[in-house]
Amino acid sequence: MSAPDEIDSAASERIVVESKGLESGALGMFASVAVGMASTAPAYSLAATLGFVVAVVGLRTPLLVILAFIPMFLSAWATKQMNEADPDCGTSFTWAARALGPKLGWFAGGWGTIAADLLAMASYSQVAAQYVFLLIGAKSIGNDATSIWVLLLGIGWIVVLTWLCWRGIEISARIQITLVVIEVIILLVLAIVALIKVANGSAPPGHIDPTWSWFNPLKFGSFDSFMQGMLLMVFIYWGWDTTTSINEETDEPGRIPGSAGVYSTFLLLGTYILVVLAVQAFAGIGTHGIGLGNPAHINDVLSSLGGAIFGSSTVGSILSHLLLFMVLTSAAATTQTTILPNARTTLSMAFHKALPAIFGRIHPRYKTPSFSTISFGVISIIYYVALNFVSGGAVIADAVDATVFFAALYLGITAIACFWHYREFIVGGFGRAVSYVWVPLAGGVALFVLLAYSFKVYWDPNQSYFTITLFGITIGGTLVVVVLATIAGLLWMLWSMRTQPEYFSGESMRLGLSITDDDEVVRVDTDGVEHGGLRDGGDH
Repeated sequence: MSAPDEIDSAASERIVVESKGLESGALGMFASVAVGMASTAPAYSLAATLGFVVAVVGLRTPLLVILAFIPMFLSAWATKQMNEADPDCGTSFTWAARALGPKLGWFAGGWGTIAADLLAMASYSQVAAQYVFLLIGAKSIGNDATSIWVLLLGIGWIVVLTWLCWRGIEISARIQITLVVIEVIILLVLAIVALIKVANGSAPPGHIDPTWSWFNPLKFGSFDSFMQGMLLMVFIYWGWDTTTSINEETDEPGRIPGSAGVYSTFLLLGTYILVVLAVQAFAGIGTHGIGLGNPAHINDVLSSLGGAIFGSSTVGSILSHLLLFMVLTSAAATTQTTILPNARTTLSMAFHKALPAIFGRIHPRYKTPSFSTISFGVISIIYYVALNFVSGGAVIADAVDATVFFAALYLGITAIACFWHYREFIVGGFGRAVSYVWVPLAGGVALFVLLAYSFKVYWDPNQSYFTITLFGITIGGTLVVVVLATIAGLLWMLWSMRTQPEYFSGESMRLGLSITDDDEVVRVDTDGVEHGGLRDGGDH
């Protein structure tokens, strides 16, 4: 065999993935893309984040939408390439563990995914509950995020959506397809109507005609403001990677899930850039009225824009209520698609002996991870209730900001794992090296730079909604949440190192040591040959 052939064989080696009992072939490309789009919750993300982005970068917000797409695309491309080699539902956990070792895989890939999902759950369910009350006109309740009625309904959302995830992947996907299609259509109608009103002069006072200066990178106020905006935009784009978390339930698991993730990021870019351009032109960035800079609705810009854009006619009223309904269902949909990847991550961790076997239990009829799904729902409820009564619920908003830390962590480690897995391709041709090595490396570096810079941003307590004072030092709530979540993950990993030695020995992921559906541990070679009888990680 020639040297280039040896490189091809080593770097393109496919890992044999044993069935974990999930329902294979349940989803196609369209359903996977829909799940990827729904997971980012476009309507909810824009409603909750756009005002803060405008407050930081002003008129350069459309440009930031494009710039923030770049690291997300690079990360999606790296995820696609890793999924091609190893379509395991553990995704970041599995890939980092195989390429970089069990500890990095467990903490950065596994706990990074779990923490990011859990930290966002309280906000998702809370917003979904608030919009129910806003939709029916009970504004005094809907505008009070910590209302007991909002809390109870938010818990109800978690219960129902956990049940749907447990009930089966196909019913979850059908719901996601329906909701995301309507959601995107309403957002596009909103943008088109707004642009028409700007063009024909019927937009309200304060509107701004779009100009190319909005896309001038030299007009960012400062590097700090640019980086703060990028951190906010990570949250707006985050979620597309659910497509690979359900890879073992998808047709062509090595191809469709990764490609669907990439397609999702492009669809998000198109949706975001059109909507942001339209609403910025229509409403302006003023601090009064419907201006995007108005602090009165900085955490929810869409609910105030619906009536202004669609008008008070019967059709306009219907569209305004549909917009509220879409933000509601967007938050609910992303709650559901947050449960899905977390349950499959812990399923894979149990399968590979990184967590207790109970996390790997599959429902025999619905073919979903029973314990992993239900336990995450229960923990999410406990977490939501606890946070609702801390600092008047302000910690929930800080927990959403903290999500960016862990999202950047696990997506970044995935990109680095891809770079390392395919490192032999560096000398295998320029095009292949760019696709499999340098693009993933660039994505990983970009995400870790954002991760590092986030510590600088959130070290300032004024960037958080609540603060605590220790030894005379005031610390922002976002940093407190990050530190506590990091400590919790490290403690769990240390405990797992004592209870799950098969995984942390280093053999479990690198040599393919796995647990089958009948709880027998086998070692799977890359040629697909099983060697049974490996109880407790030892050879017999």
